[in-house]
Amino acid sequence: MKDEPYAKHGILFGGLGLASIGELCPLDVVAVKDFQGLPFTFTPINPKKDVVRVSSDLNIQFSVKTKCPQSTVWQLDHFDAKTGQWFVTTGGVLGNPGWQTLRSWFKIEKYDADYKLRYCPTVTTYKHLCKDVWLYVDKYGNNRLALSDVPMRVRFQKA
Repeated sequence: MKDEPYAKHGILFGGLGLASIGELCPLDVVAVKDFQGLPFTFTPINPKKDVVRVSSDLNIQFSVKTKCPQSTVWQLDHFDAKTGQWFVTTGGVLGNPGWQTLRSWFKIEKYDADYKLRYCPTVTTYKHLCKDVWLYVDKYGNNRLALSDVPMRVRFQKA
């Protein structure tokens, strides 16, 4: 993974968006420099609570319409053997916690004075991967969200 030119001290200076990388659909989650970002919502494991808690399972969904038939709910893509990466893409399932939806659950965790995103679902006792979300710059210059041992500091703003 090469250094991200606009992630000073690990804080993203830009926003998150969607891009078609490799195939038209589903869309991948990318970081875009000097872009406010697309609006998205967090849905806690119990949507009736209407509260998002740090370190608890939640779904992340872009609040935009796309031409793709898949949802805009984030999910962990299958392992990409060519790059050795687990990328964050769309097409996940909103709600319905269990092993069938395991790839659709993320967490917001406190990270010093900021936050970080993490994939480490606890919706099931099934053994799985636990890693932070960071940027992977691919050979075409796309800043793709992927799993890493290095956390990325994030800050949130109201849409």
